[in-house]
Amino acid sequence: MPSEDTEVAEAAASAPFPGLRVHSAPTELELYKALLDQMSDGVYVTDRERRFLYSNEAASRLTGYESHEIAGLSCQGHRQCPIGHIGHTMCQHSCTLSDCMNDGATREVKGLLRNKHGRRLPVAVTVQAIRAADGSIVGAVEIFRDDSASNQARRRSEAMERMAYLDPLTKVANRRFLKVSMDTAMREFKVTKAPFGVLMIDLDRFKTINDTFGHTCGDFALKLFAKTLVGALRPTDISGRWGGDEFLAIVRNVNLEVLGELASRLVSTVSRIPFASSEGQPIPLSISVGGALVRPGDTGNALIKRADDLLYKSKSDGRDRAKTT
Repeated sequence: MPSEDTEVAEAAASAPFPGLRVHSAPTELELYKALLDQMSDGVYVTDRERRFLYSNEAASRLTGYESHEIAGLSCQGHRQCPIGHIGHTMCQHSCTLSDCMNDGATREVKGLLRNKHGRRLPVAVTVQAIRAADGSIVGAVEIFRDDSASNQARRRSEAMERMAYLDPLTKVANRRFLKVSMDTAMREFKVTKAPFGVLMIDLDRFKTINDTFGHTCGDFALKLFAKTLVGALRPTDISGRWGGDEFLAIVRNVNLEVLGELASRLVSTVSRIPFASSEGQPIPLSISVGGALVRPGDTGNALIKRADDLLYKSKSDGRDRAKTT
């Protein structure tokens, strides 16, 4: 019969992080590896010398490097190492991995990752120290994700600001940009028949908020809702302030079911926003939404009018709801 020490040694040898001492049963280690391989974020594990001990499937997908290609290599001096190309300062002026293992503090950075084929990918990276049972630092784990969507959103915002397409109060797209986007979506629909829809959204009882708590409070409600709107929709959707307390979203590649789900998600999300006056008095927020899918022969104005009619039907039926067609 093998001793308990022998079983522990065998477990460590078969661990997904070779070289780091572990105290788990093999079945647990297999489970940990399977869970890491299911993650959409890339994961690297290194030892104190910054040698690669483990990488998950997402890391291979994002970087183009299979785990066996970098296993045992050090990011220091390895020209093709993906970690070595995340940002200018990460490895040339200072090493985030080394800094993390020196003081044990978690680091979060953003930069560009150059994959095996030379393509540069915006990434958001978190580096954390790995500690042994006695508290000593024995390595580090680096988790990184594709940051293209937020990077594109930042570039879009900067471009809109340069071209006077940004609403000065809410910092989202203004009516001018929404009209241009609507014209583009209509032209694409006529050529490709790719479905899209619009959501007209109105902040309920906005005049009451202004009259009761002041315009500063009303402005803050608009800014808070605009931020929520952008966060609740998909990165490919376009949203902005249509005018006053009315907002418009152009959502691509949807059917009626998806359009309804997006509208309902917005209503539900806004109803849960904590909001209060400057004196701390709670103020309930809600929205009414009308949504319409594009039809053959539509114009942009006709599509928006159908959505607007449904918006006011939502309001007349009691507010805090969505109607789509």
